[in-house]
Amino acid sequence: MFESLSTRLTDVFDALRRRGALSESDVDAALREVRIALLEADVALPVVKDFITQVKERAVGADVVKSVTPGQMVVKIVHDHLIEMLGAESVALNLAAVPPVPILMVGLQGSGKTTTTAKLGLSLTGRDKKKVMMASLDVQRPAAQEQLRVLGEQAEVTTLPIVAGQMPVDIARRAMDAARLQGFDVVLLDTAGRLHVDEALMSELAAVRDAVNAAEILLVADALTGQDAVNVAETFRARIEVSGIVLTRVDGDARGGAALSMRAVTGCPIKLLGVGENLDALEVFHPDRIASRILGMGDVVGLVEKAAETIEQEDIEKLEAKMLKGQFDLADMAQQLKQMRRMGGMEGMMAMLPGVAKIKKQVAEAQIDERQLVRQEAIISSMTPRERQHAKLINASRKRRIAGGSGTTVQDVNRVLKQHKQMTLMMKKVKKLGKKGLMRHGLPGLMPR
Repeated sequence: MFESLSTRLTDVFDALRRRGALSESDVDAALREVRIALLEADVALPVVKDFITQVKERAVGADVVKSVTPGQMVVKIVHDHLIEMLGAESVALNLAAVPPVPILMVGLQGSGKTTTTAKLGLSLTGRDKKKVMMASLDVQRPAAQEQLRVLGEQAEVTTLPIVAGQMPVDIARRAMDAARLQGFDVVLLDTAGRLHVDEALMSELAAVRDAVNAAEILLVADALTGQDAVNVAETFRARIEVSGIVLTRVDGDARGGAALSMRAVTGCPIKLLGVGENLDALEVFHPDRIASRILGMGDVVGLVEKAAETIEQEDIEKLEAKMLKGQFDLADMAQQLKQMRRMGGMEGMMAMLPGVAKIKKQVAEAQIDERQLVRQEAIISSMTPRERQHAKLINASRKRRIAGGSGTTVQDVNRVLKQHKQMTLMMKKVKKLGKKGLMRHGLPGLMPR
């Protein structure tokens, strides 16, 4: 998300930073480019006008003129206003109610409600240690209830047993009664959608809301629909008092205008982002981190948090012990590849690193293929446990067998073995430096001389 906007803004601000003192005309010219970039990113016109006006008021003031680095000061002002536009600070789900807490998932058909319900169920059980029940109230779409049941099995989250012929309000009441009796903390109610907003849909949602006294009403909106998503959000907010927004498919929206417009137009906080197809691809929305990503400053905190969620402490300690002994076999390498994929692959990780927008061309030339990680894992999986421990055993005939078993070529196997050899040499340097030496010298101590 925000890829094209980030690239445009990075270019504008790089030009500003290269200048010494800034005149009002310099700031005007830069803000014209920012305005065009925001409009091209599909941000609503009233939001863009208000944003530019507020930034200009501060950017041509005495603080910038007298600043040692005027260009950097303008970037800071834009950054601060982006955070304000996105909502100043993240807003957590409201779970401060008598259990079971009912959360209503609403939105148009095809916005990803059912999948998002399962993602949220997984997040609440795993990250927040809540006992969650999910219930499908969608009696309109064929197999909608069955879809949630299957997703519940995949996410290992309890779903309400399906009773044919029940109406949405009755299902919601039955879910709350069952959750109360069985000691659940949260009930996620996946409601029906329509292809467009209509009176029947709103009446049904209002009836369910009133029947369960919903603590949260989360609107699930598809980021790919751009300004339509903003219009839908405004309609839902006005009719059923939506308390938060979940934007889905943000990984497929390079412009990101819906996210930038949503809070400003509706006054409703974006609480969560759907960032992929996997059930664990749901992130808490942090305005400050998103603003930093847009301006090419990265999101190192988010990267560290993602690592903490996907990597077990026990695995880190085991790998550290092996590194300090100078040991690193192919099984360790396979584990590292799995962890990298869990963190969103190379592309997902690099998007969170500062300054990546500036080296976009070099990254493109490197031709990083995410499927390569899967192929490398397949190659290592096709080896015997002994081969993974002792890579030197892998001769020409073994390479042919491994290539055949993994559906790859001998050249692919050779590449994995070469990569493993390079990593092993680095581990031996780690052993030579020791823990204190590694902390003293850092990464440069591992680099070839």
